[in-house]
Amino acid sequence: MINNITIQSPEAEKLRKTLESKTDPESLRMKRFLDMPDLSRKPGSPIAEIVQRILSSPYFKDLDVIQTPEIVPAKVSFDLFDFPANHPARSKSDTYYIDDENILRTHTTVMWYYYLNDEGVKNSIAQNEPVGAFSFGKVYRKDEIDRKHMNVFHQIDGWYLVPKAVKTIGQNDLEEALSNIAKAVFGPDIKYRLNPDTFPYTDPSLEMEVEIGGKWVEVVGCGVVKDSVLDKLGVDSKNYTGWAFGFGLERLAIVSMDLPDIRLLWSEDERVKRQLVLGNKFKEVSKFPPITRDISFLVNKDFVPNNYFDLIRDLGGDLVEEVKLMDKYENAEKFGADKLSYMYRIIYRSNERTLKTEEIDPIQSKITEETIKQFNAQVR
Repeated sequence: MINNITIQSPEAEKLRKTLESKTDPESLRMKRFLDMPDLSRKPGSPIAEIVQRILSSPYFKDLDVIQTPEIVPAKVSFDLFDFPANHPARSKSDTYYIDDENILRTHTTVMWYYYLNDEGVKNSIAQNEPVGAFSFGKVYRKDEIDRKHMNVFHQIDGWYLVPKAVKTIGQNDLEEALSNIAKAVFGPDIKYRLNPDTFPYTDPSLEMEVEIGGKWVEVVGCGVVKDSVLDKLGVDSKNYTGWAFGFGLERLAIVSMDLPDIRLLWSEDERVKRQLVLGNKFKEVSKFPPITRDISFLVNKDFVPNNYFDLIRDLGGDLVEEVKLMDKYENAEKFGADKLSYMYRIIYRSNERTLKTEEIDPIQSKITEETIKQFNAQVR
């Protein structure tokens, strides 16, 4: 019997309420992200369609579905999954921290922890039964700005654990799981290939590429769950073995529809929305011209570009298509030993209309003002 499990977290709810009372830029940013719709559950979204195709595959018919909090403890997200102490994901330049101990979830793999703490699942494991689940939804990471990346996106994770007395999971099981994902999403005739890969919480691991338009595109990773991770999660690795996979849903949607810009997945323009169908090759509504603006400034050497990109996203929103680093250099004699010079080019473009200078200039002026205020920068 498939179970739909929703995890209620009083701690996450308390942290969200605390966040609501804050007015600093980072808190306002996180509140906005949390309020954005979950496209993996939005009817008509190709992101939701990918999820449903996978969930409907006969191969995965016995897996539960679990919905977990979007605010999670950092130790659950990183420590339990064997992320090294120096892993970039732990950094505040890569991850959104609500406080020193809690973050906006960076991957849906955190569902393993919540799933194994469900009483029904505990009973199944006590009875030496196979267990497994899917989890999907929004995740959050600081990132660069271009047409393929957003700092709010969607993932799906799946895993399956089975007693070793029944079966020992190996590479053949990984290959079988990945082939079923490829066929569920892209159809039975899709060409795919598998390559060795490395993840913190699985070993061995594989990544799968599919052939789209004559090009091979990486779409999903999969692996055998490490014994050390199972033991940390309270599962006896001497008794249980399992596989797991996870991937970003936007990547598959972009590949399937040949989308030129990730922002299109969030569009409310009917000319765009009616084209957002998996397998349909997207045709540009119109190639609206860009407006570009440069900004050059001096900042301390502890300046974090990902934090700056967040500022630009906050103020420019979906009108910002890309931010390019045009120049970066230091000159101790001219600027001082603790200073760096940056020059960024901000490319503004709407997918739905022609932008006007008079609407972009106030945004650029505000970016300049906040660059000085938030980063103690000297604009040149």
